[in-house]
Amino acid sequence: MRFNYAILNVGLLLFTVGSFAQEAPKATPSSERNPDKFKQMYDLLATPNMYRTASGAPGPEYYQQQADYKINIELDDKNTKLYGEETITYTNNAKESLDYLWLQLDQNQQSRKSLSPLVNGEKTDPAIGVQGFSRKYLEEKFDGGFNIEFVKDATGKPMQYTINQTMMRIELPKVLKHKEKITFSIKWWYNINNYLLDGGRSGYEHFDKDGNNLYILAQFYPRMAVYNDVEGWQNQQFWGSGEFTLPFGNFEVNITVPADHIMEATGTLLNRQEVFTTAQLARLAIAEKTFDKPVVVVTQEEAEAAEKGFSDKKKTWKFKAENVRDFGIATSRKFIYDAMAVKLNSKTAMAVSVYPKEGNPLWGEYSTKAVAHTLKSYSNHTFDYPYPKAVSVHAQDQGMEYPMICWNWGRPDADGKYSDRVKNGMISVIVHEVGHNFFPMIVNSDERQWTWMDEGLNSFMEYMALMEWDPNFPADRGPAKNIVPYMSGDQKGLEPIMSNSESIRQFGNNAYGKPAAGLNILRETIMGRELFDYAFKTYANRWKFKHPTPEDFFRTMEDASAFDLDWFWRGWFYTTDNNDIGIKEVKKFFVSNEPTKEVEEFMKKRRRRNSNSGPMVYMVADGSEDYKPEMNKPFQIKDFQALDEYVNKTFSAEEKAKLKDPKYFYQVTFDKPGGLVMPIIVELTFEDGTTEIQKFPAQIWRMNDKEVSRTFATQKVITKIVLDPKLETADVDTANNTWPKAEVKSKFD
Repeated sequence: MRFNYAILNVGLLLFTVGSFAQEAPKATPSSERNPDKFKQMYDLLATPNMYRTASGAPGPEYYQQQADYKINIELDDKNTKLYGEETITYTNNAKESLDYLWLQLDQNQQSRKSLSPLVNGEKTDPAIGVQGFSRKYLEEKFDGGFNIEFVKDATGKPMQYTINQTMMRIELPKVLKHKEKITFSIKWWYNINNYLLDGGRSGYEHFDKDGNNLYILAQFYPRMAVYNDVEGWQNQQFWGSGEFTLPFGNFEVNITVPADHIMEATGTLLNRQEVFTTAQLARLAIAEKTFDKPVVVVTQEEAEAAEKGFSDKKKTWKFKAENVRDFGIATSRKFIYDAMAVKLNSKTAMAVSVYPKEGNPLWGEYSTKAVAHTLKSYSNHTFDYPYPKAVSVHAQDQGMEYPMICWNWGRPDADGKYSDRVKNGMISVIVHEVGHNFFPMIVNSDERQWTWMDEGLNSFMEYMALMEWDPNFPADRGPAKNIVPYMSGDQKGLEPIMSNSESIRQFGNNAYGKPAAGLNILRETIMGRELFDYAFKTYANRWKFKHPTPEDFFRTMEDASAFDLDWFWRGWFYTTDNNDIGIKEVKKFFVSNEPTKEVEEFMKKRRRRNSNSGPMVYMVADGSEDYKPEMNKPFQIKDFQALDEYVNKTFSAEEKAKLKDPKYFYQVTFDKPGGLVMPIIVELTFEDGTTEIQKFPAQIWRMNDKEVSRTFATQKVITKIVLDPKLETADVDTANNTWPKAEVKSKFD
């Protein structure tokens, strides 16, 4: 195409003043320009292969192992012990053969020999409670580790095994080849921990007033570790922070407890007629057809009566679960039980709550409704919840998740009263823990290595669900502004999100808050909801019932959206940089028929680069050496003969009616003291009080990481400019976000 350079010069000077005011970018050292912030992430991501593709999808050679369990356990309520025997059938779907198997013995963290208490520094407490002093310095430490009675093969022959803290290696008599299975049995028992005293994600709570225990049982059986294409055996020790990564399988679990207990657990209850009364069965049948509110199946009156009984008889509850990665149990004679049906797009699931009377009236009012809402919200953003139920269990000071069941805190006062803080906290934790069914119970990431892949993604999903529950819900994690105090903190106390779980100091902020805020920024500010939601749903569906890595997430989000986000992953996930963008300078320009000395110097340089010239429109900065005050008036085309002739000659009347009509020109220079690159969001306020928001993508920083200028051509006088007016980008210092510079009040003021 042939260009008219005279016309081009006029247009460039009128509408892109920044190119003249800044001149061409000067060469600066790479350390100052830092172009690496937009460098592709080949140096950080694993090389794509036939197992995991460059698109972020599972490859044609992707595989995963399977572990099927048949478990019989019995609870000794009087002595708080658990006895169990399991038969595991393990299928090797890897192309390579296996010489041995690794199992997790996470309960060994409660052993007296556990090294977990020794891995952290400890200073002497200046003051400590009497009970705390006694437990710390006087009493013998609780011993809650596994006692393995035997490991036998399918014929009953003992198998050789080695226990290394929380891991157990079983030696195989011969290698386990591709597609081969092996079946073996383990018998064990352990002392159940009082988690309020001894800590832990499971155990029991004792109620002094009535002498009862409420049990939440998990990690209660030796569990197969993951073997995959990324790490081989995932056999890192359980130190306490990094949670669990497990293979999928099918479970048949029989649980024998006192006959007056009420129970919920992972899976479908196979013998409900044997464990519920006739009246309770009738109420349960009603609950399965009720979609608008919970139906009480086991009443508070029935639970209070059971509290006094302490039956010496036994009852066995039988559960079966398919394609789950773990198993959890809650049992007590104190339990009230309510449930309701939840209609999803393709199926119906049950929302269930079990709780002692100490949880009412709060739990009866809100728990099951929150479960139902979570299933609907998460299903809409990912995939329909595939399991038959989701259970919320009330356990003091707990928040922990397992397939189809989770423990949640939030207890009223003794008189049944509760604050909004307690209510909102309970709803938040229920949404969060039920939401974990999606991440990582189904989208089965490696929690022990990458906590953010379950906690961070789930905290983001929790935030969306809470906003759908109540747009004014006081959510802690998700809004970008809420992560600012963490990101602006001392760098010595921060780690990148991409850090191992055990190496993170500010765990909640790093693994929950920062990933949630980052995903919210992607959705609301960088990508937009439509593109983000499609890509996020693509990731969830690609990797449901599989084992994704961070690379699979990063690649899928780009692959499904056509958004190059390497700069975002690199900065937000792999560094501890923060975002700080400010307004360095604002210059007002006026249109002139005559050049100033400054403009003439610019034109001389321009002519050396370009021999073509023609009629010019000159832009003069307010305050220039030969600035003339009479130029301080709104721009009008008719006042500039060459431009007026060009417009009349070039455009028809209809086309002229569509031309922009700028009156004022402002060059705004933005600087970036912070290390992150982020979009620039600018709110312009005009003299008549109206506002306008303009957004510039993060790529605006690609040529100069320190500062960049933009020219705003407006019809009205700008009286105020504010960066990031809605606090969308986690800007750590808003004092430099306003022009004219806002007065900052002192603490005294």
